Amino acid sequence: MSPETYAQVSNLLVPTATVIYALAMVSHALEWAMGRAAVAKAVVKEEVLVASDGERVNAGAASEDVDDSTAGRTERMEAASRVGLLLTWLAFVLHLGGVVTRGLAADRVPWGNMYEFTITASLAVTAVYLLFVHRYRLQWLGLGVTLVVAAVLGLATLALYTPAGPLVPALHSYWLVIHVSAAAISGGAFTVGGLVSVLYLIKTRAEKRVLAGGTMSASLRRLPSAEAMDGTAYKVLAFAFPLWTFGVLVAGPIWAEYAWGRYWGWDPKEVWSLVTWVVYAAYLHARATAGWRGRRAAVIAIVGWVVFVFNFVGVNLLVSGLHSYAGV
Repeated sequence: MSPETYAQVSNLLVPTATVIYALAMVSHALEWAMGRAAVAKAVVKEEVLVASDGERVNAGAASEDVDDSTAGRTERMEAASRVGLLLTWLAFVLHLGGVVTRGLAADRVPWGNMYEFTITASLAVTAVYLLFVHRYRLQWLGLGVTLVVAAVLGLATLALYTPAGPLVPALHSYWLVIHVSAAAISGGAFTVGGLVSVLYLIKTRAEKRVLAGGTMSASLRRLPSAEAMDGTAYKVLAFAFPLWTFGVLVAGPIWAEYAWGRYWGWDPKEVWSLVTWVVYAAYLHARATAGWRGRRAAVIAIVGWVVFVFNFVGVNLLVSGLHSYAGV
């Protein structure tokens, strides 16, 4: 096929993947909504069980109805989860096809501008999620992942799109592949780790509410324990940090020497890449030496994610520098 045909295919696949991600998001949202409805039934059952002795006969029948209704909702909730995961896999395949055909259209690696890096980095988010979804049973993260990826792809398609074209001279280096691919993969893992940390804080509050005599929705009950989620975030971020270190702080300066004749120049992108590294280094160091786990570690992970997003979006759009060629 000609480059123009590849470009047309890519321009079709990426929006289609966006729609499928949105459908997966709706499916996962239904899953969570059914979980919240299921807890209402569970509360009714608890109230029935504490009824007075004189009401026990009717209470038993009511309890059976509640059991049947709750079981049905749970089955539908599980079905919505499976549909959401299948749709995410379908969207990922289409998304991957859109990135590959974009590269074929441009006859180079597809991350020479912000549009291309956005669709590649969001692909990395989905890839990291699907890589860990079965190993660490991360189905419960589906709503957050599909929401982020659908929103990012929608923004890329509507506001950041740039026709495929040749690279500027500074980007003509094999270090581009090493530097940007490492940054994209580690950025995907940072996003997954940040989402897990957000859900960790939500789950912690729910567990405290239960200890105080409250209830927890069925959706939150399906989440792993707060302790397990804390461990999952740590594993994902421990995987991402060496990649970011090598790709950004080793390969990046080598590429800078090739492109601009110096290894480090305190360009805004370089500064915020270093800040991102420092935040995640603090996260890992605090866990390893000071025993920081739980809420404090989750807050640092979320701060790191926010810094990473600003480094990617804010610096590119709001600050001028040597990396401005990678803008929209």
